[in-house]
Amino acid sequence: MPRDQLSLLDASGSNDTSTTDVDASFDPAHTRQWLSGTEGRIATDGFSWMQAVCWFRIDDTFTVDRDHGPKRLGDTTLRVAVALARLNPCRPGVAYLMRLLKLSKRTVQYHLAILREAGLLTYRSKGTRVSGQGGMASEYVWTIPPAFDTALHLRTAASEQYLRIVRGIEDAGRKLMKRLAKMAQRLMTKPRRTRPAKPAPRRSSSQHRCTPMGGSSSGLSSAGTSTSPSESKLGSGNSSTTPSKKPRTPRRLNAVGRRYRLAAELVRQVPWLHRAAVPRIAWVVRHVSDAGWSATEVIALLALQSPSRIVRRPSGFLAQRLHNAHQRFDTPARREELVNWWRDSREAEADRHTEWQGTWQAPRSRAVTHLVRRAIDAVRQGQLHEPPGQDRDQVQAGSSELTREELLAQRQAAHQAFLAGDTALVTSAVDFLGREAAEGLYGADLVARALRLTRASSHLKVRTLG
Repeated sequence: MPRDQLSLLDASGSNDTSTTDVDASFDPAHTRQWLSGTEGRIATDGFSWMQAVCWFRIDDTFTVDRDHGPKRLGDTTLRVAVALARLNPCRPGVAYLMRLLKLSKRTVQYHLAILREAGLLTYRSKGTRVSGQGGMASEYVWTIPPAFDTALHLRTAASEQYLRIVRGIEDAGRKLMKRLAKMAQRLMTKPRRTRPAKPAPRRSSSQHRCTPMGGSSSGLSSAGTSTSPSESKLGSGNSSTTPSKKPRTPRRLNAVGRRYRLAAELVRQVPWLHRAAVPRIAWVVRHVSDAGWSATEVIALLALQSPSRIVRRPSGFLAQRLHNAHQRFDTPARREELVNWWRDSREAEADRHTEWQGTWQAPRSRAVTHLVRRAIDAVRQGQLHEPPGQDRDQVQAGSSELTREELLAQRQAAHQAFLAGDTALVTSAVDFLGREAAEGLYGADLVARALRLTRASSHLKVRTLG
């Protein structure tokens, strides 16, 4: 019982001269809603309590004295009571009843108040907020008012556990008790969800066998009928009657999906974004992604200013670079011009060749290592000699007379040999024709790569098997 109520009861029973002031603020109706002040008895189970609730619904004489909300115990009150009867201990939260019964907060509060004022629910402890734990729901006790015992001619006796307990029933109340029991059982029994029965498939006359099996006069087989495929499918060579599955079309990305895709590409391609989280980068690039920017366009925009040596917050650094970028480059033509400038810049050229600037490392694959050793042996042993009877001027004149198709074929062959680890074609061309003629024959990029590979692999120690 709350301390304020205990203090009121103590003051009302004392000989103090100020008892009249206390009695003026004392609310007997509110006191009867607590377990310490109730006139009813505690129900032994939820089913017995539901019988008392059903009696109040049938009697329909109880009304609530207020100006708003429902005033009688109706069908909605029965729904709330059924939910409370299934809880033991009865500690329902208003949010739980709202979610379970699909009712509003005000409706749940109204019908809980009706049950309390009818004497069917009494507080054991009232809900409050506990520091560090959040809100605590009120705990109720199922109680049955004396009016129910009088109407059903029940004989009761005092009890320490239930305040009063039923000792018997007179014959005059047995018929009404049976009616209330059926009503409570019907309310508390959950209806079973039955699936609609599937109609049996009709048999057509074309599915009957022409010749009876086993000498029977019936045209049906005891093992069932087998459906043959249609003539159109048999003619096309398809004996399966199941329809073929259509290829699943790729799902189109929405705005959020395009943001995440752009963020993933930037994290993969921009070095100082490798450790950034993709969801955070997706939030940063939301404006440019919605404007239709690609990863190449964003990288070209970032190349306008050289990045800092130390980037502590990649997402914040990227957000500063992309500030109002979708408004400055608001047309595809402007973004295309930006990309063209980036591709022609020296920084883009350096970025494209960054992978070849590091120290060459020996390959891990045995097959590639074997090819590299063969290429080194071929260079050291001088297997490619100068063509007899031709000097450098003759070879250079011959290379200038090659057609475009022959020149492309020569470059393709040298490129394939370079990928396999063999740089003999390019290095021999540099030795016999010179650096400029070799670059004109195979291209400056391939010549530079081949020479760099040759210099990096010159310190390798080649072991001979034997």
